[in-house]
Amino acid sequence: MNQQLTLYHCPHSRSTGVLTLLEELHAPYELQVMNMKQGENREAAYLAVNPMGKVPAIRHGDAVVTEQVAIYLYLADLFPNAKLAPPLGDPLRGPYLRWMAFYGSCFEPAVVDQWMQNKPADKTACHYGDFDTMFNTLIAQLSPGPYLLGEQFTALDVLWATAFEWMGYFELLPKLSVIERYVARVNGRPSAVAAREKDAAIAAQQAA
Repeated sequence: MNQQLTLYHCPHSRSTGVLTLLEELHAPYELQVMNMKQGENREAAYLAVNPMGKVPAIRHGDAVVTEQVAIYLYLADLFPNAKLAPPLGDPLRGPYLRWMAFYGSCFEPAVVDQWMQNKPADKTACHYGDFDTMFNTLIAQLSPGPYLLGEQFTALDVLWATAFEWMGYFELLPKLSVIERYVARVNGRPSAVAAREKDAAIAAQQAA
């Protein structure tokens, strides 16, 4: 890959998961670091990249990709030798795409609605049905383990383990041993350790 790959990053945010994924992919990249506490992600320079002012975002050559799940899909396919995305024709490709989409379309909206104490919608009209059905469907997929697609570790696991850890910190999810074991398993990988160390160093520098 000859085109420059840049991650627009704020420590201790959703972009930490993408940083972990880049480490797992052994991808060459540079970081464009912003201080979220000082609102640098809301300044004109970054709004030209992502008008939403959210991280993560990546630039790959002339291509800019925003939205967390889109970035995971893009990067995992960009580095096929890492085998973090089942290729077209693989029976796991469908489930891989399903659980990528499930995160943004069902899981996070349901968790946020519950956290904000929003009045539950009629499950027949709500895009994720209801929280319990959504969550039980997810746990049924996760429980056989060791990873979301069984024996094969994929970019999915970086996404979900990062989300579970963050949401667990704020006590947004039921405390289940299957989730705790899963997060520990994924976060124990060298890529996750390296990403957390980089993140901590950046955060400490910004706080100084």
